[in-house]
Amino acid sequence: MGFTEITFEKDSGLARITLNRPDKVNALSRAMVADLDAALLQAGNDPDVRAVIIAGAGKHFCAGHQMDEMMGLGASEAQAIFANCSAMMQRIRRLPQPVIARVNGVATAAGCQLVAACDLAIAATNARFGTPGVRIGLFCGTPAVPLVRAVGQKRALEMLMTGRWVTAEEALSWGLVNQLVHPDELAAKTETFARQIIEASPATLAHGKRVFYEQIDLDERQAYGLAVPAMGLNLGFEDAQEGMGAFLEKREPVWRGK
Repeated sequence: MGFTEITFEKDSGLARITLNRPDKVNALSRAMVADLDAALLQAGNDPDVRAVIIAGAGKHFCAGHQMDEMMGLGASEAQAIFANCSAMMQRIRRLPQPVIARVNGVATAAGCQLVAACDLAIAATNARFGTPGVRIGLFCGTPAVPLVRAVGQKRALEMLMTGRWVTAEEALSWGLVNQLVHPDELAAKTETFARQIIEASPATLAHGKRVFYEQIDLDERQAYGLAVPAMGLNLGFEDAQEGMGAFLEKREPVWRGK
């Protein structure tokens, strides 16, 4: 499938989706959101893809929605923009594969939302994060949804209500990103991180990711009620039996994806 505002490539189990409008700070135009959603769907349906990396071309990750597309819109048209973007973000959570944000430069508003929506994130030490909509009269309500789930209420509200930039170090300590690396090493370190993850069984990762997000907003009793049968089901996977057998036999497992 051809894309106009992103690039999509596959290599040895990894799919790389790159926001490709560096002259616009990779702003999420309606066309880019559509491209992202289509690329995620393509990756999710491809059995050869074991993990997905989302990156930004040029110096920055993503500046959020393309503001000039939103000027003068009626409520229904504006809602459609946010609904389509939110559906794309939710697709990330539904993908069977782990999705990793590779963050350089700024990730602001819906760009910060995209980082928070990804399962994992590696950021350059010069990365900055923000939800500054409040400063222009537009509270970042949709970015708040994954943001609060990543960093908690007080920190999310600090970002949402002040609109200030959050440093890479703060983002790491708050749980918005997993690791910080030197900007020159960002691509290589993210690849290494992704390849460590995909050493695991793809069937197990897909099952585990789905159950993790299903239980995350449940209370403890309900979460255990979901997790116990899920682990019982997982134990019956062919890959689980293979993995345990390989451990006992002191050899590398051979995953069959079942």
